[in-house]
Amino acid sequence: MSFLQKVRVTDIRNLVSVTLSPSPSINILYGSNGSGKTSFLEAVHLLGTTRSFRSSKVKPVIRQSQEACTVFGLVKGRESVFSLGVSRSLDASCKIHINGEPCRLSSDLASILPLQVINPDTFRLLEGTPKDRRQFLDWGVFHVEHRFLPAWKRAYKSMKQRNALLRHGKMSDSLMDVWDAELSQSGEEIDNYRRRYFEALKPVFENTLECLSGITDIQISYSRGWDKESSLRDVLKRSYRRDVEAGYTQWGPHRADIKLRYQGLAAVDTLSRGQQKAVVCALKLAQGKLFSDSKPFGCVYLVDDLPSELDQEHRSRLCKMFEDMNAQVFITCVDKGSLGQVWSAESEVKMFHVEHGVLIEDSRAEQTSAETTLMDAG
Repeated sequence: MSFLQKVRVTDIRNLVSVTLSPSPSINILYGSNGSGKTSFLEAVHLLGTTRSFRSSKVKPVIRQSQEACTVFGLVKGRESVFSLGVSRSLDASCKIHINGEPCRLSSDLASILPLQVINPDTFRLLEGTPKDRRQFLDWGVFHVEHRFLPAWKRAYKSMKQRNALLRHGKMSDSLMDVWDAELSQSGEEIDNYRRRYFEALKPVFENTLECLSGITDIQISYSRGWDKESSLRDVLKRSYRRDVEAGYTQWGPHRADIKLRYQGLAAVDTLSRGQQKAVVCALKLAQGKLFSDSKPFGCVYLVDDLPSELDQEHRSRLCKMFEDMNAQVFITCVDKGSLGQVWSAESEVKMFHVEHGVLIEDSRAEQTSAETTLMDAG
């Protein structure tokens, strides 16, 4: 497994300067709303992706009156330790360092520190747009198929060029043929990677969901984004006139989706909120398991407000799954009592109290309290 040995956060939201030496297993951050728990998870996400999972803009992430925020981390891999550093500035610039050397690609960070996020936004896998589900699917494909990212970049470029020609109105047929050919080739390649990954993910998801919630009749399917009986090249030719009228390419890998149904209807319309959380958690856990099976290390889980929408039984089952996966997990909650007693004696659990942007490990907090009591008595 890979895990964070040390994290240092500077000027992210209300976190002025925080240094943490987490457990390689379970880490629970508890405290009142607004104390900084989620901000710490956000900092770890920034370290692994250069982005926040709470905002598409960088300004809200940087502490007020500051020009930049920084996250530093030591990641213990199977055979080596990586030093990662990410800095974001108000002008939206980003600096990445890996082992002290500047780096341009955030994908290099993702390869070293693969992250899975489970938070209220995870419900988008059911109630969100196809784009949300494509991003989920592509995270998994990216991490198991090194040829996926180059193919995705070629498809994006050809799609952009083709749409520009469609909007232009007058165009050369030969030029359109060039981009049709490139989009068809890269799009079919992407579909092959996605389909192969989905076929591996589906049984793992179904088994995980059954263990977590007992639900056995969820139907999950993959749609590639165009007629399954035709090649993408043929579909592009047939839809050319309609694409001109619309001003964009209507079919292709950018229309791919994952569909989840329960008892013949859309799962989001038939499942309770608790059941929905079980489904999206099972999707994330299944993806993490599949990742671990394909790599000599696992991903790091960031779980925001775990007790929300889950009763005690399902909470305990989910925590047991985290333990069995042997993954590093960061979990936030308001009351530590909701999670403090669900772990086995074998798990290395660290608990951190978060208050006003300050994180204190429980053992240290208890020691400080005892010292204060002695001083008061004296």
